[in-house]
Amino acid sequence: MAWSTRELAERAGTTVNTIRHYHRIGLLEEPEREDNGYKQYEVHHLVSLLRIRRLADLGVPLSQIRDVQAGSDDTPQMLRELDAELQESIRRLTKARADVAAILHEEVPPDTPAGFESVAGRMSATDTSVVHIYTQLYDEAALADIQKIAEDTVDVAADLDRLPPDADEETQRPLVARLAKSLARNLLDYPWLNDPAAHLSKSRYVTSETMLEAIHELYNPAQLDVLGRAVQVAREQVEELQERGEGSQGDGT
Repeated sequence: MAWSTRELAERAGTTVNTIRHYHRIGLLEEPEREDNGYKQYEVHHLVSLLRIRRLADLGVPLSQIRDVQAGSDDTPQMLRELDAELQESIRRLTKARADVAAILHEEVPPDTPAGFESVAGRMSATDTSVVHIYTQLYDEAALADIQKIAEDTVDVAADLDRLPPDADEETQRPLVARLAKSLARNLLDYPWLNDPAAHLSKSRYVTSETMLEAIHELYNPAQLDVLGRAVQVAREQVEELQERGEGSQGDGT
């Protein structure tokens, strides 16, 4: 008894379109047709289809299935490479599951940068945008430190985010002092911030140019003024502490 394409697909647990695609690329031979033009699939077609599906389910690219079925000498190496790809996929998917669990637990937006779920609910949209950019510029060790920094500075960062573009000196001054204190502590606790070259995933030029553009677009004039002054004050405080021998000796990583 012969089967139609639909019946063959049903028996193989696949779709009619998949069978037709296998025909187009030459993986599955075309069956004979009845006088009315309908295909007539037999058991050997079903077995061939199931063999193809088995290899496809393992992850063998359709373009390589014929070589694998023919017993190519390259098959063992191809399978080893496939295994490595599967291992990487498992690692990536395992991390994705952990990230999803953290997002659900912390009730934060799904596009929260990985590793920042615990603090994302208290971060401003601007800070989150900056962190997203950081994820493309710094390595995992640096990002782990940046997450700790975000946890420690979330309150002053929130006040900076609320600063209006026309904030006067009296309004800016206390924020400069608070931000400088946090920055100084971070520069001491995480010395790599002074020379991040070893933690960059992009070139110095790309990192510098990207951050410069981002900062000037994401922060308003008053915020930029506070940031610039706070950085200067923080560096002066660090130099003073180091001259007195009071600086942190940790590497922050």
